[in-house]
Amino acid sequence: MATTRKRPRQEDSTDNIAECPFTVIHPDPNEKKNTKHGCGGSEDRPAPPPKIHLQVSPFSPIGKFNAKDNTMDRHYQVPPFAEWMEMARYNSFVLNGVKYHSEGFVFVANDNSIERQKNPGESRQPRKKSDDDWVARILEIRAADEHHVYARVYWMYWPDELPAGTTDGKRAIKGRQPYHGNNELIASNHMDVINVVAVTASATVHQWDETNEDEVQPALYWRQAFDVRTMDLSSAEGRCYCNCPENPDKKLICCTNGKCRKWLHDDCLVHKALLRTFARLGTDKPHQPAPVKDEQDNETGRVCPSPSEFGAVPTAEPSVDVKPGEPNTAEMADVAKVLPIIQAESTGQAPEPRKRGRGRKPDAQKAKSYDGYFSAIIRDNVSPPVVEITDLREEVTGGLKEWTEPLDCLVCGQQIH
Repeated sequence: MATTRKRPRQEDSTDNIAECPFTVIHPDPNEKKNTKHGCGGSEDRPAPPPKIHLQVSPFSPIGKFNAKDNTMDRHYQVPPFAEWMEMARYNSFVLNGVKYHSEGFVFVANDNSIERQKNPGESRQPRKKSDDDWVARILEIRAADEHHVYARVYWMYWPDELPAGTTDGKRAIKGRQPYHGNNELIASNHMDVINVVAVTASATVHQWDETNEDEVQPALYWRQAFDVRTMDLSSAEGRCYCNCPENPDKKLICCTNGKCRKWLHDDCLVHKALLRTFARLGTDKPHQPAPVKDEQDNETGRVCPSPSEFGAVPTAEPSVDVKPGEPNTAEMADVAKVLPIIQAESTGQAPEPRKRGRGRKPDAQKAKSYDGYFSAIIRDNVSPPVVEITDLREEVTGGLKEWTEPLDCLVCGQQIH
């Protein structure tokens, strides 16, 4: 059965297409072979059926698929069979003075990128990452001569291109998810044959090992894989108490409790602080600062002993581990390790234990009771870090309009130092 092109071309853009007479089909190797596609022969002596090849996937995602025995490997054939097999195989090709190698990544022109080149001054707002050139990994290079050079490729998907019906864990999704970064790609086993004149440049694409919490992502990267046969997306590593993946364009804060050391989403911390504030003050109660205790005991007049007098050892650590967000560029930008989107609860209560899962609907999409009443940001340039809360209620008087509160871990409850 032949695959459809990953991104169908519009009828009015045929002039932009680099001609390619080859397609890819994926027959079942277990089905009875038929000979109607034979490569020659006669009525008396029919040709044997073309060989079914196996493409071992170059992608090994760290996350899991829904199916335990899932493999990204695919059986395939390339018709016209005789013409494809008669062409010589090459390890590389040279286009416009640039050498491209088998197993390398390349950018491939599409209708949108060609149109932008024709009309460079034309504004396209807003523009998605998927409007850029496509990205592919070269699996095989074949050529009849210098004017007829072709590459069999696996396509990389921009997250925006995930089709309707994609399964992420137990959830059906479509398109970009909140944890997908701006420079993130998704590996796939969607195979095509392209004319290499459509290649525009080499691409640098790294696999992100999320189990390495200190790894920084340069340029383009991928962490998930998409199986086009089952529409299944491999899992991404969960972070924070909400166990949702992180968006590498945002920020995470690490709990300083040595027994916890959980990376927490900045927005999860902010959200919980705002829920507590709204539960305490509501829509009309002013915030009054907590009374400051005197250094002397009011009853005895004696100076309160310091912890060291009792042999106590301070437990606060000197600083907080913070992964600051970095702005993305289209070139080689160091992207810091960081958070996904706001993960929220509809109440201010402590979260219940959650089973490990993935792809849940972000809590940030739920209603926030504090919206319009309070806002907050985390100040991690001080030690210990704090959450700074601003009272937006103009009609409420008699209290502070801005104050700070300690930053507590959402998992273990300990203050972050």
